[in-house]
Amino acid sequence: MARAGLTAERVTRAAADLADAVGFDNMSVSALARSFGVKDASLYSHVKNLKDLRERVALLAAGEMVDRIAAAVAGRAGQDALAAFANAYRQYALAHPGRYAATQVSIDPAVLAGSAAFARNVELTYAILRAYRLSEPDLTDAGRLLRSTFHGYITLEANGGFTHVRDVDASWDRAITALHFLLQNWPATHPRTAP
Repeated sequence: MARAGLTAERVTRAAADLADAVGFDNMSVSALARSFGVKDASLYSHVKNLKDLRERVALLAAGEMVDRIAAAVAGRAGQDALAAFANAYRQYALAHPGRYAATQVSIDPAVLAGSAAFARNVELTYAILRAYRLSEPDLTDAGRLLRSTFHGYITLEANGGFTHVRDVDASWDRAITALHFLLQNWPATHPRTAP
């Protein structure tokens, strides 16, 4: 008999927890149904299919992550804001590997268009970059640089890719300092905007 109280939100949160435990790619409707003690069919009244479930986890994770980043950067500017942004990003990714992986997959543009979390993430990133007096297309280029730098570092760290005795936190801090220097000296496509 199906457990009472299943909702799309509860199913999504349980799927996010499962993704953190077994990996986003290993998350399945069957494993999730087992965790609730129900048949797979019981979940399909709350989610359409595995693709829908994965998108729901991605949206949940994006919201959680941007909330943490926004709280971390509130009232900060310049290098302090950049470091707060980067540290909140890294802490979330390392604490919630399955959820973080969900935020890195391609999502249907129609689903993305309806997501306040993804829009807030872009706005927050651009707000930090505007402090460096960047405008388009430099905003997009710098945003991609930050995301790829953070993602690459975090992925290597999570997979044990840093084997040198140098402390990974110290290297992270130096990377943020280097990014700050680069952003201050960005080779602008157009003249910089006023601060």
